[in-house]
Amino acid sequence: MPAPRPSLVPLPTHLSWRPGHFTLNRHTAVRVSAGAEPAAALLRTLLAPATGLRLPTSPDGPLVLALDPQLRGLGEEGYGLTVGPDALLLRAAHLTGLLRGVQTLRQLLPPEALAGRPRRGTPWELPCAEITDVPRHAWRGFMLDVARHFQPVAELRRYVDLLALHKLNVLHLHLTDDQGWRMPIAAYPRLTEVGGRRAQSMVGPAGSTVHDGIPHQGAYTRAELTGLVSYAAARGVTVVPEVEMPGHTRAALAAHPELGNVPARRLAVWTDWGVCDTVLAVDEPVLDFCRTVLDEVMDVFPSPHIHIGGDECPTTEWAASPAARARAAAEGLPDTAALRGWFLGRIGAHLVGRGRVPTAWAESGEGLPSEFTVMAWRDPEHTRLALKQGHRVISCHHRAAYLDYAQSADPAEPQAQPGPLVDLRAVHGHEPPDDTAMTGELLGMQAQLWTEFAPTADHVDRLVFPRLCALADRAWHGAAPWPGVHGRLRAHAARLAALGVRHGPLDPYVPLPHRPAEGQS
Repeated sequence: MPAPRPSLVPLPTHLSWRPGHFTLNRHTAVRVSAGAEPAAALLRTLLAPATGLRLPTSPDGPLVLALDPQLRGLGEEGYGLTVGPDALLLRAAHLTGLLRGVQTLRQLLPPEALAGRPRRGTPWELPCAEITDVPRHAWRGFMLDVARHFQPVAELRRYVDLLALHKLNVLHLHLTDDQGWRMPIAAYPRLTEVGGRRAQSMVGPAGSTVHDGIPHQGAYTRAELTGLVSYAAARGVTVVPEVEMPGHTRAALAAHPELGNVPARRLAVWTDWGVCDTVLAVDEPVLDFCRTVLDEVMDVFPSPHIHIGGDECPTTEWAASPAARARAAAEGLPDTAALRGWFLGRIGAHLVGRGRVPTAWAESGEGLPSEFTVMAWRDPEHTRLALKQGHRVISCHHRAAYLDYAQSADPAEPQAQPGPLVDLRAVHGHEPPDDTAMTGELLGMQAQLWTEFAPTADHVDRLVFPRLCALADRAWHGAAPWPGVHGRLRAHAARLAALGVRHGPLDPYVPLPHRPAEGQS
């Protein structure tokens, strides 16, 4: 009986199985066209730990990686793959397309090929197939909040590899918030020295009065971040940094109280969850601080998009501040609440002047200049509104893409953000609204993990997977009947196991029927 064919995640655009298989062994060599060498290097790097295969370069190797400009219709990330019994041909118009195809080759092999240590006795066979594959959305992202709970750079690299396997192309790093500042800024070393450490953390959801009494700290070095950017680029993943402003800045104000609306006040890095009402002031020295910080951010991160947060900015301090009221009047604003849009406009103009795209969280896109890319998270109608206003939009709808919500009704589930259940099917059902009549552009979709309830790598894995697999499938391939999707995700669990991913449930929770106690009727 022939072996079952692999279940690919995400599902390719067009896939036809053929009889037979192609075998990788110690004699297999790779024929590489000009410009395709990085894809061959990635293939060797990814397969060597489990297979031990060298896959040397040879002009007559049966495994061919080729850049072909005639395939420009496949776009930046599309590829064509033909697997025959005696030869394998992977072609794309651009290197990124070859990198995506390399991940498909990994999934065509047995799951053991993804392991990080030698797996002997496994035949490294790929079923014969014809594949043409093009992503549905250009932006397929995952945001990891390292401000609430710091994750070492080794974990970030591991997540880059996991994103690449699933053909996700953006790692969005939430680097600063009220509870911590994780990126070093040479001009302001206190941001990490003071802002990178908090005395304790809240236990339970926002509003709790219980804290754990355990200090939490962490910050990256510049070398770690630049190394991460290079590591990700070699796998076709862009790292997008986020530095919050003008709200969610309590950690910065703990380090530099002079940036606040009450400069003489001394604050600690916030130990609670939720939205803190201390925000940046709106005078020129504060804007200069933000521009200096962002200049250093841009030196480290070549990403076209630079995220500056922008939402959940209480305006009570501005309303109480004579300086903020004077600034609003001088700028001709109707009230101090309008200072948020003014502030983001000033900072956005600086980013545009440096050739970057300012990006912000927004409930609707209102109050943001048109050059901002909007991450709409609160309601699908806000995505439509932002598109009508001409924004480029990334759909991050919290009821389908916020992975800090519980994924199952099982009472044994670990603590999660209070709110709606976001199960596997809900994530795959994420369908951003789009309309050709809208003047903006829907770039794609993104999943988020806020880490109030994910202090360790194990917690992160369990909340993220397998739900991120479902989002990746939807973002790349699009809609598909749920039974088939669910079957592929269940089979894909063997790959997650080979990679050591400690994932959450793959099946809906079904409570056990109530059984009366003995003697009870």
